[in-house]
Amino acid sequence: MFGLESLSGSVQAVAVVGFVFTEAMVVYAVYGTLSSALGSAVIDAVGGT
Repeated sequence: MFGLESLSGSVQAVAVVGFVFTEAMVVYAVYGTLSSALGSAVIDAVGGT
């Protein structure tokens, strides 16, 4: 993955949790940006009010 296998058990666990948390924040930010930028266009295309 990112060389996390070479770390000790506790440090590896903290690194994986940190990586997953960072990934979740990035996904959340991208989703928020896309939904605000494209949300009204998609609703109009679908025919919503």
